[in-house]
Amino acid sequence: MGTVLALTGITGKSGSALAKRIGDNFSFIADMFPGGVRAIVRKNSKTDKLQRLIPVIDIIPSGLENADELKNAFQDVDTVVHVANIHYSINVIDAAAFANVRRVIFVHTTGVYSKFKAAGEEYRKIDEYVYQECKKHHILLTILRPTMIYGNCADRNISIFIHMVDRLPIMPVVNHAAYELQPVHYDDLGEAYYQVLIHEETTANREFNLSGKEPILLEDILIAIGDCLGKKVLFFNIPFWAAYFGAWMLFFLSLSYVDFREKVQRLCESRIFSYDDAVHAFDYSPRSFYDGIAGEVKEYINNKRRID
Repeated sequence: MGTVLALTGITGKSGSALAKRIGDNFSFIADMFPGGVRAIVRKNSKTDKLQRLIPVIDIIPSGLENADELKNAFQDVDTVVHVANIHYSINVIDAAAFANVRRVIFVHTTGVYSKFKAAGEEYRKIDEYVYQECKKHHILLTILRPTMIYGNCADRNISIFIHMVDRLPIMPVVNHAAYELQPVHYDDLGEAYYQVLIHEETTANREFNLSGKEPILLEDILIAIGDCLGKKVLFFNIPFWAAYFGAWMLFFLSLSYVDFREKVQRLCESRIFSYDDAVHAFDYSPRSFYDGIAGEVKEYINNKRRID
């Protein structure tokens, strides 16, 4: 039986937040996993920060798309925490099954709940495959589903809104931006991943949504960003039908090459999810968006000043 903890995606933002907690509690983790901690990272990844966070760690340069390399990386592994992209989950579970891994924790997405076909169908197929393989090979499974992740200028979510609010004199929105989102701070995710790891008895063979403290309208998200920037946000509303028609026109004019139709549909899809199960299972306690956004805007301003 394996005794190693294996981590993927650990050099990313929420992955680094998990690494910090592992490093801060390393004696406890070492008791859980006497074989040590192993990180599977891209071959060109910078690992200086990771080695500072977890000084005693075995780093394996391996592409998650390479099944044979993954099988070797998972030898002697007891538990895998897969924080990297959901699109690698099939390779990860295949390698875990081959190496007789006992437990896996997969970070997937609330996109699985989307009512729009392409957005949710692929995620549901990946989930189903993972479930089937875990059942077949008697692997304990936990699936975590974060909502929109923010908290860092590299998040590719809220950072885009920050840039737009800062640069545009008038903010274009669809349907008055009157739909609710529930962004989650990356550091809250790092804490959640760690708590799931150490609370196997309440989290094994379960799935949990990991969302922000409360739902918030996109309009209010943009206003909060403006407040942090010291800027009043003015809105220019585009009706949904006009935005969707424009996406269709672009689709036809590009000869089907540029397709934003479903993105426009999802833009107006409310994305709020209860995290009550996570509260009861491991005391999940995310921060409010209003408390979390200030740090990201401050980072944006500092980066902008360095460039200017």
